[in-house]
Amino acid sequence: MHLDVTDLRQFYYRTRLGRIAQKAVRDRMLSLWPEAQGQTVVGFGFAVPLLRPYLGQARRVIGLMPAEQGVMPWPAGLDNVSVLCREGLWPLQTGVADKIVCLHGLETSEHPAAVLEECQRVLGPGGKALFIVPNRSGMWARRDATPFGFGRPYSLGQLEAQMKRHDFMPERHAAALFAPPSDHRFWLRSADLMERFGARISSRFAGGVILLEVSKRVYAPTRPGLAERVRQPLKVLEGTPTPAGLRNRG
Repeated sequence: MHLDVTDLRQFYYRTRLGRIAQKAVRDRMLSLWPEAQGQTVVGFGFAVPLLRPYLGQARRVIGLMPAEQGVMPWPAGLDNVSVLCREGLWPLQTGVADKIVCLHGLETSEHPAAVLEECQRVLGPGGKALFIVPNRSGMWARRDATPFGFGRPYSLGQLEAQMKRHDFMPERHAAALFAPPSDHRFWLRSADLMERFGARISSRFAGGVILLEVSKRVYAPTRPGLAERVRQPLKVLEGTPTPAGLRNRG
């Protein structure tokens, strides 16, 4: 089930651990997607803490928040771009998004297939989606003091398999949150160092979250009829057919 938007806002904006987690995941996202110039960027779940770097360059930024979670105005001090929606019914046109970021939207959903179907519908040709989920083998999925301790954690293989079932092609993956989910001062102060070190040694096992970039699978169109034209067809209905070799000699 989805977490309440009040609890998510409290964690990411009111606690030091939440601000550290926000920065670590956002930095890894920016290493994959450093810019979104002139693009439409859509966030689903509680992805708005990651979208701020795109506000000044993207053509449009939209934060979709499921009704089961609740919605909050965002960004503070600017025109609101947050929208309340249903998991399987996004108020967006088909193919409108160039980038989709899903944070706390897939693992907590009671209908993940509906979420992925809407991602598939809204993502435009050539677009990319980034799914950020708790790592099944990581420490953050084992502690319910953070939002990553709720819902269904994934391994990289499980997440890739689920993407393929919904016609997404996995492209790249990364990991974040290598520091333990602790409020102890030592771990908070060493979090940046552990993120830099962890990103060099592992991209799938050690981190607390998995980031998987996928693209939309587009099938080649099929044309009705013969693939190519017959150069010298036999005229069966116009009399006795003459072999091509004899006709040329004559």
